[in-house]
Amino acid sequence: MFVPLSGTDITDLEINCVLDVLNSGRLALGPYLEKFETIVKDYVNSTYSVAVNSGTSALHLILRSLGFKSGDKMIVTPFTFISSANVSLFENGKPVFIDIDHKTYNMSTANLKHFVEVEYQGDVSYFMGVDIFGIPLEWDNIYEILPNEIKIIEDSCEALGGEYKNQKLGTFGDAGAFAFYPNKQITTGEGGIVVTDHEEIYDLCKSMSNQGRGKNGEWLISERLGYNYRMDEMSAALGYAQMKRINEISKKRKQKADNYFELFKNDGRVVLPYIPQEVTQESWFVFVLRLNLEWLSQFLNIPKWVQDFDIPIRIEGEKNQKEWHNLIKQLRAILNNLLKKLNNKGVQSKNYFYPLHLQPFYKKLFGYDEGDFPITELVSSLTVAIPFFSNITFEQQTYVHKIISDSLEEIKDEASI
Repeated sequence: MFVPLSGTDITDLEINCVLDVLNSGRLALGPYLEKFETIVKDYVNSTYSVAVNSGTSALHLILRSLGFKSGDKMIVTPFTFISSANVSLFENGKPVFIDIDHKTYNMSTANLKHFVEVEYQGDVSYFMGVDIFGIPLEWDNIYEILPNEIKIIEDSCEALGGEYKNQKLGTFGDAGAFAFYPNKQITTGEGGIVVTDHEEIYDLCKSMSNQGRGKNGEWLISERLGYNYRMDEMSAALGYAQMKRINEISKKRKQKADNYFELFKNDGRVVLPYIPQEVTQESWFVFVLRLNLEWLSQFLNIPKWVQDFDIPIRIEGEKNQKEWHNLIKQLRAILNNLLKKLNNKGVQSKNYFYPLHLQPFYKKLFGYDEGDFPITELVSSLTVAIPFFSNITFEQQTYVHKIISDSLEEIKDEASI
């Protein structure tokens, strides 16, 4: 059996909507674009929306609309998809990384508080809050910790449909973004959207997404620097049809997640996703398992302070850094061995995510090294995204569970030889 990592959920409704566009001859800037923007903003209870060609484009437009410029700094997690930080580099700015919480994998509010109280000098003006894997940030604490002058962008590209204390994700801060790649909750093929309650942000994003054109629609006159970030009409039609089914799709994905919780509930070798009590509606993007350090310590020498995640903000000192490097190297070797076994047995799986600060060009640009954000590095060396999508069958999920269980046993046996 082969079980893919992700898959789409396309019905006759989506096919007919896309065919409607193709038969109309209106392939760009047509009625489905407006329909899609409207259905999304209404769903998340936002005033305005701008559909674009990717979540990355949506985040970039928000930054631009808020006045981000060369030399500006933006707080962001190092455990996320790379575009969350890259958009600051698009404008010759700089990401300021804050390490994560080991339970939620979101930015640690304790570390953020430490940064604001100890390191912040009034030189950071933006905050990119990422709801990783669809799990919301602790937004109440975020608002309390951040100085008022810092502008907030919510990267909810992985979190459509999720709620924090009955408020839809994407609606915290000045503006939010969703993404619609085929592995997301819904898809437009490629696509993203800006949502905001601020008219000025909306006007600027709308203009900049369309080559800087003004409200009058004059095609060859640009009022400002802009981009071709538009969403095409076929993508909008697909997204509109998917949004008509969003409640059905969300329910299916929650059921698939619940199946995995049941299958793995007694397996102490892995740690299941953590759902904070403030989550009033779950949003399932991927299903990520974490190898349990307590289990790994049966055949690896893992210090107790690491097992307990009692880890300093940075690993400092040559001796400590060397030991940390060796430990992460060992853990990642086991993770890679697991991934190889799973993929060879037909269970497509990937490591989610690799630390941003250790990406080759980030190391080259900013001089980052292992030990700079140790929780991110440790979690990254332990996490694996397993097959998860709306139409995965229980038979497939049972197979995934069996292969993972067998592979973990093999890894322990190999380490004991």
